[in-house]
Amino acid sequence: MEIRIDRRPLSERLRHVDYRQIVDLTVKCCIEAACVLPPDVLEAIKQAAEKETSGLGRDFLNQYIENARVALEENSPICQDTGFAVFFVELGEDVVVDGGSVCGALTEGTAKGYELGFLRKSIVSDPLFKRVNTRNNTPPIIHLSQVPGDRIKVTLAPKGGGSENMSALKMLKPSDGKNGVVDFVVNTVVNAGGSPCPPTIVGVGIGGTSEEAMLLAKKALLRRVGAPNPDPEYAALEKEILEKINSSGVGPQGLGGDTTSFAVHIDHHPCHIASLPVAVNLNCHAARHASFEL
Repeated sequence: MEIRIDRRPLSERLRHVDYRQIVDLTVKCCIEAACVLPPDVLEAIKQAAEKETSGLGRDFLNQYIENARVALEENSPICQDTGFAVFFVELGEDVVVDGGSVCGALTEGTAKGYELGFLRKSIVSDPLFKRVNTRNNTPPIIHLSQVPGDRIKVTLAPKGGGSENMSALKMLKPSDGKNGVVDFVVNTVVNAGGSPCPPTIVGVGIGGTSEEAMLLAKKALLRRVGAPNPDPEYAALEKEILEKINSSGVGPQGLGGDTTSFAVHIDHHPCHIASLPVAVNLNCHAARHASFEL
């Protein structure tokens, strides 16, 4: 295999990006994510409404569709809980940010976006002793990865408290195998009932370490709704888990019906011979995200 080495001087390889540009795009991203339901999510709701046999469940699904329409037309939040700002960032190794840092720009942009968009501020400064609202929805959560190239890609996935509170991690034994994974994921979703505002999208992380499994589960939620895992075995596992979840009868808003979850998305990672970590992260029916690239 031929290895190509870029022999240009470092000054010629580097691409300079202005800090203020990242701030401005982050502001727009925060407002878009709060007010515009992604097309794949809206389509999943519409398909579920057509198939739902429960009258009450169908009414809820149609209300979700109408809510998304009003939010888009009036540029108003889809949900009053506009979430914890969670960013996934791919930073090209040949990018230089002039005037500040990527993390600084995302933090400033979050504060301005939540203010200008009249989005609810939900973050407290201390989780236990001094639960005082920071009043600008910062600090955000930023997952930063360095990648080859000279581009920056940012994806914002605001996370509401109701669905996030239903997250779960279990350190299974390797001998628990596939059945152990299926049982844990299904039980987690079914026991959550109406708390995460179903129908949900179920993110599952398998492998790595405890923290890696949790991150995998959250990243899995960024996939287009219902897009199968490229590995046929994991795709089959996603389908099996989804069928068992939807046969539970939990239904929209936990009040009964055919659709408890729109999709199950699994991401996996190599793990220790003695471990089988499994994490679950849920998105409510208003699975919001927005992106920009520079």
